[in-house]
Amino acid sequence: MILILFGLFISLFTIILFLILCAYILLSFIKKKPLPKKLMIATVSGVFLVSSIYLYEMYFFTFSEIDREFLQEGPGSVLSPTETYTANAYYELYGGAAGGVNVWVEIIDNTKKDNAKIVYYSDAKSDFSMEWIDGNNLYILNEERDDPASKRSIKLEVGKEIYHENGLACQSLLMKDDYKTCYQN
Repeated sequence: MILILFGLFISLFTIILFLILCAYILLSFIKKKPLPKKLMIATVSGVFLVSSIYLYEMYFFTFSEIDREFLQEGPGSVLSPTETYTANAYYELYGGAAGGVNVWVEIIDNTKKDNAKIVYYSDAKSDFSMEWIDGNNLYILNEERDDPASKRSIKLEVGKEIYHENGLACQSLLMKDDYKTCYQN
């Protein structure tokens, strides 16, 4: 979150510098004066920094950015039929009073210690539940009852598939070895 706010600040500053640079370029053509090099360097540096932050956010995504300060337990835990896995759902509040709620599902491999992986991340809808289809396949229902366009439900094979609503996990270079198939809305 801090990186995003820093990026927004640098973006705003770079836009202002760019506008000033454009004015100086226009004046340099009219008055035939040399272009101010310090302003050009500052603007190019700002563009480079903003681009770097954007690329980092897009291609080096992990779920470590989840705001666990406002974490709420979801609709409980669901144990797989073979008792190998446990699926836990959590809610994350965002945006204050006018914000919303994200939901994520974390799978714990009961045969290994400290082995929890997030396999589902989406905007929470009013109808949410989880159900194991078999020992390795989990069905996640996440939708509004009266709005078919809000459907975020999916069947996932544990260890091979993941769902991230806006696709950040799908394009992350750090997470590409954690799954074979990534779904996004």
